[in-house]
Amino acid sequence: MEFMYTAEMRDGLRLELLEAARGDTRISGSAVTGSGSRGEEDAWSDIDLAFGVGEAAELPVVMADWTARMYQRHSALHHLDIGFGAWIYRVFLLAGGLQVDLAFVPERDFRALSSTFRLVSGKAQEASSAVPANAEEVAGMGWLYRLHVRSALRRGKLWQAEHMLSGMRSQVLMLACVRHGLPAAHGRGFDQLPEDVRKGVAESLLREFEEREPWRAFKAVMESFLQELRHSLPEVAGRVEAVLREAAESPWG
Repeated sequence: MEFMYTAEMRDGLRLELLEAARGDTRISGSAVTGSGSRGEEDAWSDIDLAFGVGEAAELPVVMADWTARMYQRHSALHHLDIGFGAWIYRVFLLAGGLQVDLAFVPERDFRALSSTFRLVSGKAQEASSAVPANAEEVAGMGWLYRLHVRSALRRGKLWQAEHMLSGMRSQVLMLACVRHGLPAAHGRGFDQLPEDVRKGVAESLLREFEEREPWRAFKAVMESFLQELRHSLPEVAGRVEAVLREAAESPWG
């Protein structure tokens, strides 16, 4: 049996949760975030809401009460927490397959962090621009993944090598997003990158799972990484290129 929610069910639940937030005197403000804040949802969109909590000390109690609500009234099956500064995103999986993200933050930190924030009730602090991805940091993560790809391959650990290859591939795409002014986090801008960039990185995907193939993929992702470095951080590229190329040389040449 396939469980699936409809857009109508999703919209109805969101309205119900926002109404409950209005009636909770501990919540100083509520907002719709994500694609729903712009009316850009599609059939696969989830629910993203944010709540400011008047007293920081009440945050654990408020979260516990809302968690109980999600399990008792809305068929939650499981949840996890994702932290971002003062924000705690409690993410629920519902029985129908719907994801519901409820963000809780003390009132003093309740504000728009991006353009996808629409205040529905209460008040919010002055908006704060989210810090964009930093090319230096992304590049650093890229060569760090490179170290682990190399060591995993040398040890014959192909599954670990593929895991690290995926991480390095993501850093290449993130670096390209920074260069093109696209959102880099969570792959949100990857599909908007120019076709030649995406095509180049696609060459680093594994075609089969045998000993030589990860080395070929490693060399391909290295070329894409160096190309992005030359665009964004040419001085860094000049310093590290020789070392990175040597690392990607396979035992078969």
